[in-house]
Amino acid sequence: MDSVGQRNHLKAYGVVYAAVKEGVKVDWLLNYKSGSFGMAYNPDIELLCKQRGVSYKKMVDKDYALIIKLVDKPGFNGAVVKLEKAPKIAVYTPVNKEPWDDAVTLALTYAEIPFDKVYADEVLADALDKYDWLHLHHEDFTGQYGKFWGQFRNAEWYMNDQRSAEALAAKNGFKKVSQMQLAVVKKIKDFVGGGGNLFAMCSATETFDIALAAEGTDICDIPFDGDPMDPNAQSKLDFSKCFAFQNFMISTNSVEYKRSDIDNTYTRVQLREKDFFNMVSFPAKLDAVPAMLTQNHTANVKGFMGQTTAFRNEVLKPGILVMADNKQANEARYIHGEYGKGTWTFYGGHDPEDYQHSVGAPATDLSLHPNSPGYRLILNNVLCPAAKRQLVQTVVCCDSIAKAEKKIPVEDNIPTTANPVKIYPDPSSNELIISSSAKIETVTIFNTRGIEVFNHNYSDQKVSIDMDDFAAGMYLIKVNGVYAEKVVKN
Repeated sequence: MDSVGQRNHLKAYGVVYAAVKEGVKVDWLLNYKSGSFGMAYNPDIELLCKQRGVSYKKMVDKDYALIIKLVDKPGFNGAVVKLEKAPKIAVYTPVNKEPWDDAVTLALTYAEIPFDKVYADEVLADALDKYDWLHLHHEDFTGQYGKFWGQFRNAEWYMNDQRSAEALAAKNGFKKVSQMQLAVVKKIKDFVGGGGNLFAMCSATETFDIALAAEGTDICDIPFDGDPMDPNAQSKLDFSKCFAFQNFMISTNSVEYKRSDIDNTYTRVQLREKDFFNMVSFPAKLDAVPAMLTQNHTANVKGFMGQTTAFRNEVLKPGILVMADNKQANEARYIHGEYGKGTWTFYGGHDPEDYQHSVGAPATDLSLHPNSPGYRLILNNVLCPAAKRQLVQTVVCCDSIAKAEKKIPVEDNIPTTANPVKIYPDPSSNELIISSSAKIETVTIFNTRGIEVFNHNYSDQKVSIDMDDFAAGMYLIKVNGVYAEKVVKN
């Protein structure tokens, strides 16, 4: 799956999905030739590769064993991840949406990966229980119709969208569209908490968290719901309910094509020919999930805009995993986190092969972009739930009392699993507390490049580590040789 060995990266994911669905055991060889796939020879899968134009190589068992040995070497940043179950996929989208208007729908269709469409009716009726992976089409979960009113309020498509949404809200017993959207968002949040995998792009990322923060507060002005917004709406936002963002300012101007200052679209200064974002490398052997999500045949991906293009670093919550960024623009493009037993991933921008997608723009023809790195990131997420994974929670270690008081609930950082090791910060100091039902003998800490930065022997059930000399960033902790937590030092 590197840049020269694979003719069609996108359809390769569809072949792998088909193989797993037919019960073929597939190895995802993380970071081997940019993230490759291996499986026992199957004539049906070989035929499928030929039919879809996917490059492959047959080899004897001995040669494949040498590859596995290389990937497993301690000095090689790779891992062998078993893909065992084809995830059941849903896309949250109304029936009247054009399929070409969403990059994920395009990617799934081109890769020939099956999916179902669901919308408010199905989500409110608990249909998400049937799915492993959910994508949010470019929805505006605040009930403000994408803030298109200022420019498109007289357009037929806009008026039709508003009428349809109002009718759907009424059908489900809601007086306002924003109330229905909040109910949908809360159902999706429960889906993630129960073990589901959420993926969102463009405006769905930003508005999902805005809707959660604004629960019980009217942030919609007269053009959107017929009455004024709460004049104190900003001060009433509850950021503790959000997945990714905090301390953001919502837009109170109904004419402004903007929802909040989470989005970096209107503050970034980037020339198109120089607009790229960079992938972050993660230690695959320690934490396979971010390594799976970042597999690509290039470390530098072409930027692309959207209703929500990128996320300002200043509004990211502590502990959010930034998997790709543009440091020059001070923005994150691709972020990830855990909630409960599940995961969420937010990807800024609208269409990886349409730099400035506008209303009415023609569909992107993915047959012209079979090796698109931007689209490949989407399909990494689709396959990720096929792997048997152990989610590792993130602990936030504040470097001062002031930061600890920024409404970061310490108890939310303590794992609720059966893991005998508990790691949590002391909010009054810069200490990290590690406790265990068994004796703690060794604690090893690595940075995100897999380099060991701390190793100490103990003989106790509770130890503390002074994080004062650690540079700001994310660290991975092993206790008694077992990977236990991710820790963020602010």
